[in-house]
Amino acid sequence: MTRQQGNKGQGKRDGKQRSEGGKKPFSRQHSAPRKKTAPKKASNPDEIRLNKYIANSGMCSRREADENISIGLVTVNGSVITEMGYKVKLGDEVKFDGRRINPEPKVYVLLNKPKGFATTTAEGKGRTVMDLVSNATSARIKPIGRLGRNSLGLLLFTNDDEVVQKFTNSKNGVARLFQVELDKNLKFEDFKKIKEGFKVKGKLISVEEVSYIDGEPKNKIGIKIKNTGNTILRTIFDELKYDLVKVDCVSIGHLTKKDIPRGHWKHLTIQEINTLKML
Repeated sequence: MTRQQGNKGQGKRDGKQRSEGGKKPFSRQHSAPRKKTAPKKASNPDEIRLNKYIANSGMCSRREADENISIGLVTVNGSVITEMGYKVKLGDEVKFDGRRINPEPKVYVLLNKPKGFATTTAEGKGRTVMDLVSNATSARIKPIGRLGRNSLGLLLFTNDDEVVQKFTNSKNGVARLFQVELDKNLKFEDFKKIKEGFKVKGKLISVEEVSYIDGEPKNKIGIKIKNTGNTILRTIFDELKYDLVKVDCVSIGHLTKKDIPRGHWKHLTIQEINTLKML
């Protein structure tokens, strides 16, 4: 009798335990340890997969880019790359079948530069022209040619390598017109030397055009050159014993400062871009 009562009581206890969720009570002692997942490695925002770089440039699809990479048609900084998944930086030189490509849309920004800004993309140089166009685009543009820190006028920025090459070609490049102010009137014999060209340290110095400016004193001169820098102007007038008081780039090819206040910029129109490429 005593044993039956004991069994009956045990049954009640077992029934009570099962009735709570139909499962045995949870035991911490036998719980499986949680697996720790490794933190994801942060991706570098300055890097991009090579096949995506090529696809973004408009050359072909990613799958086709992989095929071209595998057969050695793509170089990065001069080296053939056949590795799938290879990553490049936006500043790398990537060539597809011998032609340099760019994954960013082509951008053309024209700045009317004021005094006091260096023409450089390097940091640590004080105020630079890049500060003036920092909000123009997210693309990595750079200035074509140079204007001295105290020079004024037009400066073109782009990420279009073909346009850059057009400017750097001294024979077939794009002409820029400068208005310069000298510390004294330019003598006619010196004017003639500039027009005809002359040698400085054995090197011929020549310009496209030179003229006195109508209605202005003879110390204000217009000079057209194809050189990407403006050091040639200083070379000319240093040799002829004049000091440059002011240098102002007033036009680049067909582009002028019209409607661009000093220190401001604008994006070129489609027509302006097409005309620039045809020069």
